[in-house]
Amino acid sequence: MVCFDYSRRSDRWVLDGGAMSLRSPLGRVLGLGSAKDGTGHFWAQRVSGVALVFLGLWFAGSLSSLQLHDHAVVMAFIASPLNNVLLALLCLTAAYHSYLGVQVVIEDYVHAAGLKIVSLVVSRFVHVLVVAIAIYAILRIGLSA
Repeated sequence: MVCFDYSRRSDRWVLDGGAMSLRSPLGRVLGLGSAKDGTGHFWAQRVSGVALVFLGLWFAGSLSSLQLHDHAVVMAFIASPLNNVLLALLCLTAAYHSYLGVQVVIEDYVHAAGLKIVSLVVSRFVHVLVVAIAIYAILRIGLSA
């Protein structure tokens, strides 16, 4: 087997038994590569998306059967224990799915390191604040009935 090693060349190409690598010598030594986090994020987006489909269908079906112009009917709907839990799950899942999507957009399109970190932190705080307000409102209606 023929083995050529050009790893000391300035163009950083490696030819080893016919296989070429574009990794730098430092990258090969340190083993730096993928962070192995993309798969988990991918599946979290997909699972939360599927959950949103089912919760969204329940929500749309429930709203279509209500008389939305009557405040007491809507309050009674939210105060129902099953509807209260499903509505809270809908808010939590929607906020989580939204956060994952916004995170990808920030990581892909914000190139300044400091601005990227600040944007990610602000995004997380805003999503947590929105879901906390929604859960508080749902629980307050559910517990006051």
